[in-house]
Amino acid sequence: MLHCPGHTPGHVVFFDEQSQLLISGDVIFKGGVGRSDFPRGDHTQLIDAIKRKLLPLGDDVTFIPGHGPLSTLGYERLHNPFLQDEMPVW
Repeated sequence: MLHCPGHTPGHVVFFDEQSQLLISGDVIFKGGVGRSDFPRGDHTQLIDAIKRKLLPLGDDVTFIPGHGPLSTLGYERLHNPFLQDEMPVW
């Protein structure tokens, strides 16, 4: 279990190292990240938790988000616009 604040202050994710499976809930989605506009939510904390705690688990880790399709941390590291050093201009 890893504490990943930002979506909510107490949000946790569950990681099974043997199966390389992460249950991420609403922290990260395929192509997106969780909302942080809730009371005490914090977008900076959310991105920091993903980059410092989740991405180091490895590119081959598959995650099950709270909504939507499965993805891998490697795919999101490369393609998720919220995890790039510079956000795209929409």
